[in-house]
Amino acid sequence: MRLPWRWLNLQAGAWLTGVLLWIWSVPPDNGQVTADAALVLGAAIDVDQPSPVFAARIDHAVSLLQQGRVQHIIFTGGTAPGASRSEAMVARRYAMDKGVAPSAILIEDRSATTHENLAFAMPIASKAGIRSVLLVSDALHLRRAELMARGLGYSMQLSGTPTSRYRSLTTRLPFALREVYFIHHYWIFEE
Repeated sequence: MRLPWRWLNLQAGAWLTGVLLWIWSVPPDNGQVTADAALVLGAAIDVDQPSPVFAARIDHAVSLLQQGRVQHIIFTGGTAPGASRSEAMVARRYAMDKGVAPSAILIEDRSATTHENLAFAMPIASKAGIRSVLLVSDALHLRRAELMARGLGYSMQLSGTPTSRYRSLTTRLPFALREVYFIHHYWIFEE
């Protein structure tokens, strides 16, 4: 017996809606959880300055350090084609300009994807004795990052940026739909 297309479309629609709602449901950081380090997922840079999205992530990690919720910050992100500095190095300079001691900063500067951010940061964290992290990114990015981090064996909690350029429905929905696609890509290809 052939299933009607309408039934399959309904099933697919329900599945995709469920994934979208799961992405959207990341709980806000309650301000109580601590870890050895904040692991900041890379984002775009503008020449030698972090993009607004990346700056929000860095600012949040700096705030976590200043609150005593972490003792270190791990910045991730490699050098994009045509750039002269890596995302991690730009983040390091930005954080130091905000008063963060260089000794509190670790960098991973070879990665080009979220999965690589996490995978390449793991040995750096391990070598520094870091056993737990607060994973820092935009809230809508955290579910995919969480799946990847758990798959790699991280002991972590999520800590979404309290500020984001993705505030209105017209900016949040496309970002969330993009994450629906990339979560499925991860489930299929594990990257």
